[in-house]
Amino acid sequence: MKHGVAFRKFSRTSSHRMLMLRNLVTSLIQHEQVKTTLPKARDTARLAEKIITLGKKGTLPAWKKASGFLLQPSLTPKLFDTLATRYAQRPGGYTRIHRFGHRQGDNAPHAVLELVDGPRDLRFEMAARAAGWDVLSARLKDRSAREIVREGVRDVEETVERERKRALGEGGGAEGRSELRERTQWNLRKALRYRSREDIKRFGEKVQGHMDTLLSRPVAVKAIREHSEKESEESDQQYFRSIKDYKLKAGETVPGATGSALRRAQADLGWAPGRKMRWFERRKLGIDRPLTWEQV
Repeated sequence: MKHGVAFRKFSRTSSHRMLMLRNLVTSLIQHEQVKTTLPKARDTARLAEKIITLGKKGTLPAWKKASGFLLQPSLTPKLFDTLATRYAQRPGGYTRIHRFGHRQGDNAPHAVLELVDGPRDLRFEMAARAAGWDVLSARLKDRSAREIVREGVRDVEETVERERKRALGEGGGAEGRSELRERTQWNLRKALRYRSREDIKRFGEKVQGHMDTLLSRPVAVKAIREHSEKESEESDQQYFRSIKDYKLKAGETVPGATGSALRRAQADLGWAPGRKMRWFERRKLGIDRPLTWEQV
C-alpha cells in the first residue's frame, strides 16, 4: 500500500514546500491575484480557503494562527477586516483558478489564482463584456445601428438587474424573454450572486462602456469623414481616401473580436466566406469587419 501521497511534494523538502505555499498565500492576500503553475495554484487555494475562514471567525486564537502563518503580519488586519466583511455572506469558495496556457521553456501549465468578488475579479470583467455583447446583439435585431447610436441605450442598469434576478431565480425577473445567452446568464450569476449594490451598479456601467466601445468605430468613421469633407481638396493631407485605408492591419485587435492576435498577424483578419462556424464562435456584430455608415 502507498501511504502519505495525499498532497503534492513539488520535489521539495517539507520546510521548503511549506514556506513556498505560505509565500504564495501571502502574495494572494496582498495582491488578490497571483500567477503560478496549476498544481501550485491548487494547493495554494486550499490553504487560502482555510486562512480566510480563520479571518471570518474573528477570535483571538484565529488571529494568532493567521498572523503566524502569513509572512507579512501587516496583512492580518486586512484578512480580519476587509476580507471577512467581503465574504461574510459567502459560505465558501473564496478563490478561483483560471487556466493560463503553458509556461515557455518546460511547458508547465500556467494558472491565475484570484480572490473572488474583489477589485481584480476576472469573471466580473468577462461577464460584463459578454453581457454587453449579448444585449447589443438583441437590440440590433429590432433596431438599426444608426438608431441605437443616435438615441442610445438608456435602460442598461434595469436590464442588468432584471437579468440578475432571472439568473438567481428571484421574484420579479422572470417576465419577458432574456436578452442574454445561457452561458452569459451562468457567468452573471457567478459574478453577482454575493456582490453589493455598488458592485451591481458598477457592473452595469461596465456593460454600458463595452457597448459604447463596440459602437464607437462606425461613429469615429463618420466624424472623421465629415471633417475631411470640409477640408480643401488641394490639401496635401487626406483622410481615408477609401475604406481600404481603414481596414485592420496585421496584428491589430479590437474589443469583442474572437481569435488570437497570432492568427490576425497571419492575415486572418476577417470572416472567410464559406467557412463553417465552429461551436465556440458566435455571430459577429461587424467587429472583425468594421461597420461603415454606408452599410447601416
